[in-house]
Amino acid sequence: MAGHKIAHAALKGPSVVKELVIGLALGLAAGGLWKMHHWNEQRKTRAFYDLLERGEIGVVVAEE
Repeated sequence: MAGHKIAHAALKGPSVVKELVIGLALGLAAGGLWKMHHWNEQRKTRAFYDLLERGEIGVVVAEE
């Protein structure tokens, strides 16, 4: 029975460099998604005000 050894991964502490790289990657990904969302909202707002300025839409409900 002494000849049957099971290979176990040696447990080590957290890798600081790996943690920093993962954190940086996740932060950049989340920041990129937030910026894309922000640009999309700006585009919609700009389009609304352009239509409002041209008179194609109005914000007052038309009376019947």
